[in-house]
Amino acid sequence: MSNDIGIDLGTCTTLIYVKGKGVVLKEPSVVAYDKDLDKIVEIGEEARVMLGRTPGNILAVKPIMRGVISDYTTTEQMLKYFIRKAVGRNFFGRRPRISICVPSGITEVEKRAVEEVTYNAGARDVTIIEEPVAAALGAGVDIDRPNGNMIVDIGGGTTDIAVVSMGGTVISMSCKVAGGDFDEAIGRYIRKKYNLLIGERTEEEIKINIGTCYKRPENISMDVRGRDMVTGLPKTITITSDETEEALREQTGQVIDAIHSVLERTPPELSADISDRGIVLTGGGALLHGIEQLIEEKTGITTLTAEEALSAVVIGTGKYVL
Repeated sequence: MSNDIGIDLGTCTTLIYVKGKGVVLKEPSVVAYDKDLDKIVEIGEEARVMLGRTPGNILAVKPIMRGVISDYTTTEQMLKYFIRKAVGRNFFGRRPRISICVPSGITEVEKRAVEEVTYNAGARDVTIIEEPVAAALGAGVDIDRPNGNMIVDIGGGTTDIAVVSMGGTVISMSCKVAGGDFDEAIGRYIRKKYNLLIGERTEEEIKINIGTCYKRPENISMDVRGRDMVTGLPKTITITSDETEEALREQTGQVIDAIHSVLERTPPELSADISDRGIVLTGGGALLHGIEQLIEEKTGITTLTAEEALSAVVIGTGKYVL
């Protein structure tokens, strides 16, 4: 049985695709590290639940920032753990061939770091693929034909926008605003308006449950618990979806500006194709309520979210060379 795999090494989540099996692993890109013992104590979901809840000697960290490795050693240990978990006992036999994706805007040095860490984590052979190309493949777009396809991949750390044709990227741009920034914007808004401090997990829950970037037909709400910045005591408030739309306006506006920038630089023939075929959204950020409608309204181009938006990149990464 082949153990060749595709990896989406994301800022927030790492996914692994095994040839013949599909997506076999989806874990948070988080590592819990004990400073006193100088060792890793938990990786993945077990480490994520520790975010904001650890004693002073234990740090829960994200070793990938904006789609780029920020802590080489920790990333290597995390990747090795995920590969072993995905491949199982086969890992001790023949080393796997691995295709791994990177944001379209990273430097050669950053790309080389991803390649080296993948080899050190146990790869026999490594292929680097740009996220928009992988996302297009995973979304079922035929990228080999001479037609322009626009892909907007909204991940946790970066939003990759690209026009893909004839199997490659014609125009691309990596925007440093993505899902993690949506979370932070909601947290800032609540701090400023209600003097309430909330954690990363609560920010994400608000985004998933009631977050929107386009006015909902019905203004829904949820209770939010945190620490009052004035009294220092626990406090509960109620926040509405309309408030999240206001909180996210600046961040989603930057994503729209980046899409406009790519469209302005797209050759006319490919622009006509995009106008006919529409824009395809992938990534976890594509699941934010109203993002389709907002992009469609601001660009005048039909916008669709891929069926498997969360796993489109890793599926495409696996298909690319395997």
